Amino acid sequence: MKLIKGIAVIAMSIASGSMVSAHTHSSGATEGAEFVSQSPDALIAEQVMAVAYSGFREGQYPDRGDGAVNPSAAEILEDLEILAAHGFGLIRLYDAEDNSRLTLELIRQHNLPIKVLLGAWLSAELSNHEGCAWLDEPIPDEILAANVLKNAAEVQRAITLAREFDEVVIGVNVGNEALVDWNDHMVPVKKVIDYVRRVKAAIDQPVTVAENYVWWREDGAELAAEVDYIGVHTYPVWEERSIDDGLSYTIDNLKSVQAALPDKPIAILEAGWATTAIEFGDRAGEAQQTRYYTELENWASENNMTVFFFEAFDEPWKGDPNQPLGAEKHWGLFFVDRTPKQVVSVIRQ
Repeated sequence: MKLIKGIAVIAMSIASGSMVSAHTHSSGATEGAEFVSQSPDALIAEQVMAVAYSGFREGQYPDRGDGAVNPSAAEILEDLEILAAHGFGLIRLYDAEDNSRLTLELIRQHNLPIKVLLGAWLSAELSNHEGCAWLDEPIPDEILAANVLKNAAEVQRAITLAREFDEVVIGVNVGNEALVDWNDHMVPVKKVIDYVRRVKAAIDQPVTVAENYVWWREDGAELAAEVDYIGVHTYPVWEERSIDDGLSYTIDNLKSVQAALPDKPIAILEAGWATTAIEFGDRAGEAQQTRYYTELENWASENNMTVFFFEAFDEPWKGDPNQPLGAEKHWGLFFVDRTPKQVVSVIRQ
């Protein structure tokens, strides 16, 4: 039971973002190559800047083995109204569980001007204890077998929500970093493809998968053939880049994916900059986050790239509970008490 809880804690700590990026890899971009600007049709819901949303506040958390402490309907509505008031017309959700259903219901009930990229969270079907730094024991076979059934049910929930709320859900993302070689919730690529096919056959909206740019560049051809667009994660600050190199490194990441997989449009499903992080030292900060957001927005506008900035609000439950200054807790555009950070002053409404 201790192992199961440990797996759940770590797995859910990255459910809404990259706890570890592929920071040991170079960008792999072709020297001298330029990013080829995309057609305006590549934009998701005609939006450039979108935001990743998970509404867990102080003392709240997803199910980590003993049940969840979820935000209330009033709290989620407050969040959605804050985001709408600041011009965000597109948000990303990471699963198809109760919170996601409630979020969709509130958007519909209150006629909020927000569209949703819905997630289907995939749990481990393979034990990656030899590749994952924080899995020091194999995941038991019975847990893996149960996760196969769990994933099938999650995919079906995503299908159900996408069909029921088709005026709000503008796409489904199947899996979040379930293929990168360092994760704790690995799923075979053939199974991810199978899940993608199930969703595509059942809904009218586009379907994608969210993975780190390195995986897409090096291993993504088979999956890219199945999705409607490529969903990329890129985090220069995790890869020890300073803010001076933040935008250029992000562009290098995207150029390398585009060069490897030129036949599909790309969207950034996660990119952000932590405002506090013991791991990053003085590379983290509100000024750095503000600069990265501004520069990325300007570039994305020129190149017809939708960016889901990570993330809407700080989330204290993430990462090491004994390390309040850990990066995972401090990616929000807003603090956990919903007061704005410096970056909010430059958000275009």
